[in-house]
Amino acid sequence: MRATPSSSPCHDDDRRCPEAGERALVLGGGGSTGNAWLIGVIAGLFDAGLDVTTADLTIGTSAGSTAAAQLAGATPAELLATTLTAPQPRTGSAGSDPGRTPNPSAASHLERLNRIIASAKDATDMRRRIGAAALELNATSDDSRRAQWRATVAARLPDPHWPDRAMLITAVDAHTGEPVVFDRHSGVDLVDAIAASCASGFAYGINGSHYIDGGYRSNADNADLATGYKRVLVLSPFGGRSLTPVDWGMHLATQVDELRARGSRVETIFPDGNSGHLFGANAMDLSLRPLAARAGYDQGRALAGQLTVFWR
Repeated sequence: MRATPSSSPCHDDDRRCPEAGERALVLGGGGSTGNAWLIGVIAGLFDAGLDVTTADLTIGTSAGSTAAAQLAGATPAELLATTLTAPQPRTGSAGSDPGRTPNPSAASHLERLNRIIASAKDATDMRRRIGAAALELNATSDDSRRAQWRATVAARLPDPHWPDRAMLITAVDAHTGEPVVFDRHSGVDLVDAIAASCASGFAYGINGSHYIDGGYRSNADNADLATGYKRVLVLSPFGGRSLTPVDWGMHLATQVDELRARGSRVETIFPDGNSGHLFGANAMDLSLRPLAARAGYDQGRALAGQLTVFWR
């Protein structure tokens, strides 16, 4: 029987957002290159005079959860410099990806995911099936895997503690398929929350429960958690794309429409056409991180003027 943790994340219906406020920043998932692109965009905006890291709420999913925590402990310029100068091997060892735990290959992972989606009745059934597959991998893996992954996540965070400002980190309960949200009141260390949100290769254990990648909650962005905020800025490395059927309501476009219908002003930033090859199938290629960061930086600087009016 699974142990019941003394403290736990909120379930989906418990916390759509903390106390709704002015500005929400949504950082989507997108693997290693997605993490670098997010840092680049925010650094470009910052250098052009727009600081979005002071948002009243930051929502992080998978690679975006890592970026959210990194930006809470270091300046955009510091993170960009590290991303551009750190050695970037073409293929990383286990746990080296700043966005997600590694899979045998991006192609095989995508093939398995498409099979699960095709056989699932709905989003809840899909999450249960993905969670079951992850738990099955746990049963055949070494117990040291969790410790190694946690150490990897901890090493990349400038500060391992939750920031004072509101931050939501998404994940999915691997046992039930239920979406969950971590914050500083969950009784879960920030490092563990990030490790869970990025766990696509196996189910990450916290206090007897196990969690998988937050991108399975709704989509890689989870912008719906910003409901009630007046201005919502979404940075989506995957360009809002989703593999799930539109009628499941998980697409970013659906979430943006719902936010706007409830009174929010929403702006989205996607990688431009010249950098599309850095994501998708190449999202786990660490050697592409500097290129992704530079592409994001250029976009951020170019968009800062028009976004300043929206954000301020």
